[in-house]
Amino acid sequence: MDKVTISKEKMNYTIDLLVTMVTDEIAEETGKDRKEILTDFLCSKTGKALYDEKTKLWCNGPAYIAELYREELKKSGYQI
Repeated sequence: MDKVTISKEKMNYTIDLLVTMVTDEIAEETGKDRKEILTDFLCSKTGKALYDEKTKLWCNGPAYIAELYREELKKSGYQI
């Protein structure tokens, strides 16, 4: 079976879409501003891992990624 390669452009689009979906979900859940959540998410370990192609985190759905982010925040003591 051939290894499937995804262009960098498609990869970035997919990750950006996941980030949007995750931050929208958390914004709806918490009532917080999407821009604030986006900034916090992108600076988080989860956000950084999502942009690291080696982690393959982008292969997961937004609900899974949002849950990982919630767990990261809980461990750090930050309330969302």
